[in-house]
Amino acid sequence: MPTLYIRLAALLLAAGCAQATRRPREPAPGVFHLEVMSYNVNYGLAGDASIIRVIRDADCDLVLLQETTPAWEDAIRKELGGQYAYIDFRHGRGAGGLGVLSKLRFTPGELIEPPEGGWFPAWRLLLDSPAGEIQVLNLHLRPPVSDSGSVVSGYFETDAIRARQMAHYLERLDPDLPTLIAGDFNESRTGDAVARLRQRGYRSALPEFSPYQATWRWHTSVGTVSSQLDHIAYDRRLTPVDVRVLPAGRSDHLPLVGIFELRGER
Repeated sequence: MPTLYIRLAALLLAAGCAQATRRPREPAPGVFHLEVMSYNVNYGLAGDASIIRVIRDADCDLVLLQETTPAWEDAIRKELGGQYAYIDFRHGRGAGGLGVLSKLRFTPGELIEPPEGGWFPAWRLLLDSPAGEIQVLNLHLRPPVSDSGSVVSGYFETDAIRARQMAHYLERLDPDLPTLIAGDFNESRTGDAVARLRQRGYRSALPEFSPYQATWRWHTSVGTVSSQLDHIAYDRRLTPVDVRVLPAGRSDHLPLVGIFELRGER
């Protein structure tokens, strides 16, 4: 039990010290910028009109989806195929599917299987932008649930698994390319996987603008539980100018949208 109290105290201390370090601004004139959405659409809500509407109205350049299914793919191609020229999906068991919608051409790259203990793969793709190639990793890390289905023990047992997943995926990235890493991390900015990103020079953008903004909520009989589980991380070659959470859609996750500048020439 002392370990439990120590970990909770550390989390509360970190939360209390957090503060915004950036303010939203308009992209600089003449500099290429990319608007990205990361959204866990919930595999049990395939075709939900409110979720489709959120994606359509946000009209981002690049949309990275988690928990997609064949039924989700059918609905998205039907409803959004005219808005996005490039759409691709990789399906897995249960909630393991990933999707990409883009206004820019991209190379699908590789599907990276998780290490032991990880439930879902990650998807590396290469985006062809006017400022040069951008590497993007769409991922869904292990939920804080134990193998036996316990949320309580899973909360404390799965940090290391997510950190291993992140380390495994990072090894497959090209360090010479500007990179975005986005998706459902299933942990807050104080988690081990996010820490592993920081060690490699990446930063999660949302806490820089809104340290306390939740991206996930779950309604229970005693109230609503919420947390910041979704992230868009970037490396030093990209600059975030605005990151926000859209309070819409029926999924338990909320869509996370970020605008990033990339200075470079083809």
